[in-house]
Amino acid sequence: MTFEAAIARDAVARCLSATQRCLAEATRRRAVSDGTRRHDGFTLVELLMTMAILGLAATAVVIAAPDPRPSLGEEADTFAARLVKAREESLLSNRPVAMEATAEGYGVSTFDGRQWTALSEGPFQPGQWQETTGVELADDGVRIVFDPTGVAEPATVTLFRDAARIAVTVDAAGEVRIDD
Repeated sequence: MTFEAAIARDAVARCLSATQRCLAEATRRRAVSDGTRRHDGFTLVELLMTMAILGLAATAVVIAAPDPRPSLGEEADTFAARLVKAREESLLSNRPVAMEATAEGYGVSTFDGRQWTALSEGPFQPGQWQETTGVELADDGVRIVFDPTGVAEPATVTLFRDAARIAVTVDAAGEVRIDD
């Protein structure tokens, strides 16, 4: 349980406890002021106060609940980490490795001297962008090829969501950088 969720849970518990105390006190006062006469039920003011307190408690829970989708920064970090792994694979296997990014996602392939073959194991599994993530690419996509020495053509893939933008850049030396 996250810290914010624990705070929200405690706030709801305090609100419910306060509501119970308020209703018990109102019931006690009504019984004392009426003498022998007893009313069943609650007044409109008591019900409205209870609804207001429950509304505030529900608002606290909604505000404290974390966003279930990964942040744009996490998505950029994942993409950059896979680019670094592709570069390392080109250095270790002594063959070109390419990362292709499109508007839908990205994938890694390797060149064996005759043809490109898609890699799909471990960190080279194809990735999909989140539905709410936009990608700025040149033309229909970007193909970043790391040669056996780790060098690549410079390229930039910019991810955006709402007003946030993060650029993942590969320089001529093959180094991967994240720019906020």
